[in-house]
Amino acid sequence: MQLNEGQEREYERRHNPIWPELKSVLEEHGVSNYSIFLHPDTLQLLAYAEIDNEELWDSIADPQIFKNWWAHMGELMAVNEDSSPKSLL
Repeated sequence: MQLNEGQEREYERRHNPIWPELKSVLEEHGVSNYSIFLHPDTLQLLAYAEIDNEELWDSIADPQIFKNWWAHMGELMAVNEDSSPKSLL
């Protein structure tokens, strides 16, 4: 993912803490550990997730809370038309 220049502090502020509802959805979808790392020079974001079940993980974007979260974060990073973060892969 790609953070927009100058948005580092706001990105961090919005993640500390993440919404409790979002944390619950992650847990309900078998995520036991989720971290995002920011490369300070390129502003690229690398997400790391430990999951229990690939089927649950594959359906994680379905709940409305993720769509709300993407809209909340969309102005800070490169996004697709549906406000989901653009993947650099």
